[in-house]
Amino acid sequence: MQRVLSASVAIGDERVASIDLGLLVFVGVAATDRPEDGERLAAKIAALRIFDDGRGKMNRTVRDAGGSVLAVPQFTLFGDVRHGRRPDFASAAPPEMGRRLFDAFCGALRGQDVRVEAGTFGALMRVTIEADGPVTIVVTTDGWAEAELKPG
Repeated sequence: MQRVLSASVAIGDERVASIDLGLLVFVGVAATDRPEDGERLAAKIAALRIFDDGRGKMNRTVRDAGGSVLAVPQFTLFGDVRHGRRPDFASAAPPEMGRRLFDAFCGALRGQDVRVEAGTFGALMRVTIEADGPVTIVVTTDGWAEAELKPG
């Protein structure tokens, strides 16, 4: 994800989503992901204190900063280039599963009282970014303990 001053997604000449201050989140869904992974990820992203508090410290969440999230579905995040010269996307979720979990992730973010705009699943999108910082952070559910996935 990237902290942005603005970001937008266009398909052809049509802008389909845009935000001002907030987070651009590129969302990749793995074949092994579960709905609770997206819920946990949404809660983590909503609670991350990565916006300046006026004193130069990262102490505010996207909500505190009055920002939004632009979520962009991106299976190419799972491109494995360890072998050969062409990415292997075998670990990405099948399209229907990816779409379902992406939509659930966006819904979970909205459930955290975050305004969410979204790119179009499966479309060839042009993403425009005005980075803030730049502050770019990789957030993954890999290695999260089962106990952390339980509510509470």
